[in-house]
Amino acid sequence: MKPPAVVTRIFDALDRHHPNADTELVHRNAFELLVATILSAQSTDARVNMVTPALFKRYPHARALAKATTAALEPQIHSTGFFRAKSKALIGMARALVKDHAGDVPATMEALVELPGVGRKTANVVLGHALGVPGLPVDRHVLRVANRIGIADSDDPAAVEQQLCTAMPPDRWTRTSDVLILHGRRICRPKPLCDQCAVRSDCDYYRTVIARERGRAPAKSAKTAATASPSRKAGAARRVRTPRR
Repeated sequence: MKPPAVVTRIFDALDRHHPNADTELVHRNAFELLVATILSAQSTDARVNMVTPALFKRYPHARALAKATTAALEPQIHSTGFFRAKSKALIGMARALVKDHAGDVPATMEALVELPGVGRKTANVVLGHALGVPGLPVDRHVLRVANRIGIADSDDPAAVEQQLCTAMPPDRWTRTSDVLILHGRRICRPKPLCDQCAVRSDCDYYRTVIARERGRAPAKSAKTAATASPSRKAGAARRVRTPRR
């Protein structure tokens, strides 16, 4: 893993590259963000944002959602996937809020992860984006990007969370997650767009995989060109290239 000064330099560059990084789940308070984050599992933020306006109109707070039935809730969240499990989690979460927290969303990791359907990632999203408590959510994008760059070294989300929290000050934890998620969605995809990456020069994956592959390709091309017959060269020159669509 990289030394602290390098990690800071990397995140400063990513901050500049993604100045508007933030959660894309539309919410007005901690309860709405908690619901939206539970719904976002195995779904997209855009899909969740299509579902939640009507959902929040019908269930504006925990006490209202706690009175819901799965039969009524499932059709409203069907398009987010895994709607049966999610409906049970949402109702269980709301009932726990009413029973144990007077209907309010607690502002500690320990209390949040006791709620049905809430793990560390969901808890960190709510803490950092709605409750003003430092939190660093680790999703698949954070795992991929952090390991590729070399600022984390684990496939375990909890371990990566700890590594990143150690590397960055608490007041940058939430922003760190937002930036890595957006970078993973836009640039460092499963098939990465390395030429558009602002931290390519510090990236272990680029140096050990992409740059090596590119380093071999010109040598093969040059050898092929040098040994090509004059007729093949002439044919290649006459060939008209058709742009891909």
